[in-house]
Amino acid sequence: MESIDPNLDLVLKREVDVPVELVWQAWTEPKHVVEWFTPAPWKTTDCRINLVPGGEFFTNMLSPDGQSMPNLGCFLEVIPFQRLVFTDTLLPGYRPSANPFMTAIILFEKKGNGTLYTAIAKHKDSETKSQHESMGFTDGWGTALDQLVTYAKKNLM
Repeated sequence: MESIDPNLDLVLKREVDVPVELVWQAWTEPKHVVEWFTPAPWKTTDCRINLVPGGEFFTNMLSPDGQSMPNLGCFLEVIPFQRLVFTDTLLPGYRPSANPFMTAIILFEKKGNGTLYTAIAKHKDSETKSQHESMGFTDGWGTALDQLVTYAKKNLM
């Protein structure tokens, strides 16, 4: 299990009734990520993934009022069907970022025919963690997971 600091980290952990291979696929292929990644009514309009350590992870989110929010970072660790670690603290090629916010760890564990899904958002300080929490981490990341499950059942199973 990951080391969690309650003063710095946010965690969403849930069992979903989608096989781990399909949850992984939904997370790692841009054509799928754009379909579920951002909690409605927001939308993900673009996604680029280079699924190697140091590789690009880019999403562009569009708010309901049309504001574009690009997010660029890189993968730190990729263990197929088990673990994805990415951050906006570093850009592709491990170039330092000007505005770091968090490092995310997504864990995929096979549970029967489903997946034990754990998302951890690690922050540099308690203020950033509180900001993320007040932005609606639990509801937002939970809604995105619900959307992933719905999408996977309809399009990947």
